[in-house]
Amino acid sequence: MIRYIKLFVVALALLMPLGISAKKKVQMNDREYWSSQAWKMSRPVLENMAKGELVKNMKMEFSPSFDNRNKKVAYMECFGRLMAGIAPWLSLPDDNTAEGTKRKQLREWALRSYANAVDPTSPDYLCWGIGGQNLVDAAYIAESFLRGYDSLWKPLDDTTKQRYLAEFKKLRKIDPPYTNWLLFSSTIESFMAKAGGDYDEYRVNSACRKVEEWYVGDGWFSDGPEFAFNYYGSYVFHAMYLETLQAMIDAKASTRLDYKKYYDRQLKRTQRYSIILERFISPEGTFPVFGRSIPYRNAAMQPLALLAWMKALPTELTNGQVRAALTKVMHRMWDEHNNYNDAGFLTIGFCGSQPDAADWYTNNGSEYMASLTFMPLGLPADDPFWTVKAEPWTQVKAWGGDKFPKDHVWTDTPQPKDKW
Repeated sequence: MIRYIKLFVVALALLMPLGISAKKKVQMNDREYWSSQAWKMSRPVLENMAKGELVKNMKMEFSPSFDNRNKKVAYMECFGRLMAGIAPWLSLPDDNTAEGTKRKQLREWALRSYANAVDPTSPDYLCWGIGGQNLVDAAYIAESFLRGYDSLWKPLDDTTKQRYLAEFKKLRKIDPPYTNWLLFSSTIESFMAKAGGDYDEYRVNSACRKVEEWYVGDGWFSDGPEFAFNYYGSYVFHAMYLETLQAMIDAKASTRLDYKKYYDRQLKRTQRYSIILERFISPEGTFPVFGRSIPYRNAAMQPLALLAWMKALPTELTNGQVRAALTKVMHRMWDEHNNYNDAGFLTIGFCGSQPDAADWYTNNGSEYMASLTFMPLGLPADDPFWTVKAEPWTQVKAWGGDKFPKDHVWTDTPQPKDKW
C-alpha cells in the first residue's frame, strides 16, 4: 500500500507543473464565464444589503493615502457602481436556465437593496448628503435606473421612488468641481426628468455645453480645462454624456438644446473612442496601465461594453472580435490573481491586491466600477454578440502577421485629404 501511495505522490508531482489538476476544470462558454464573474462580484454585496447587513458584513479596505472624507461613503460607492454595471443583465426576462435562476435572485436582492438604500430605518440606509462624494455615487445609482428603467425603477413602491427623488434633489447643494463631475449632476437630473420628477434643466444643459467645449478631438475629452491622459473618457465622459442626452430625449424635455443632434454626434465620438480602446487590448488580454483611478480595473473598457449592449458598435468592430477581446481581458485579470478578500469583496488593486495603486479617494467600494464591462450580459443568450464565432481582434492580427485595418484620425466634420 505504501508503495502505491508513493507512486501516486510522484505522479501527482509530475502532473502539477504541466497545469493538470486532480479535478477536471468545468469548460464554460464565453457567456457562462461572464455571468459566473458577474455573480461572484454581485452576490456578497446584494445578498447582504437585501438583508440590511452590508454595513455590518462588508470587509472594507482604504487607500494608504486615503483623505479625510467620511469613510461611510464606501457603501454607496459599492452599491451604486455595481448596479450600474449589472442593471442591463438583471433586466432580462426570467427563464429556467442556471443563469436565469441566479439572475432572478440577484434582481430580487437588488430591489430590496434599493429600498434599504433610502429607508432611514434600515441599517443599510446610505449616507446621502454627508459629502461631495455622494454626488458621484448617487449618479451611478441614477445611471443604474436609466439602464434598468423598466425592471429596476418601475417595480419600486411609490414611497421608495419618492425617497429617491427627494435624496437626489437634496444633492443640488453640492457644487461639483469643474471636471467630469458636471456629468454626475446631469445624469441625476436627466434621470429625474425621465422619471417625471422635478429636475434642474440648467445643470443638464450647462454640463452638455462644457463637455462640448472640453472635447479635444479623435474621441478624447479634456477632464476640465486641462487635458489629462487617463481613462476618464471610459469611466465617465462617453457613457454618462450619451446617457444624459438619451434620457432628455426620452423625457421630451426642453428644446433649448437639440439633444438629438448632440446625441448623434456623441454616439460617433464614443464609437471612435471604442475603436481606440479595442486597439489597446494586446494579444495576451492586457491593456496599458496609465492615469489615475486605475484600480477600477476593466472599467476602462466600459464604452466597448456599452456600445455592444446598445447594438451600436462601429462598423469597424465586429461582435466576434469585441467579445473575444473583452473575454480575454477578463480571463487575464480575474483568473491569474485573487481580486477578492476573504469575505468575498473586491480588494484594492488593478490585477490582484495592490493597495499602493490606489489614489487618495480610493476604497474597495470604489472598485465595483469593474462591473461596468458586464453590460453585454443584458443581451439575450441568442443574440449575435454571444452566438457568432470568436474573431481575432486588431492586435492579434497585427502581431500575428495577418492583415489588419489601418487607423486614421476621426473628426466631427470631414477633412480634406492631404495633397502632398
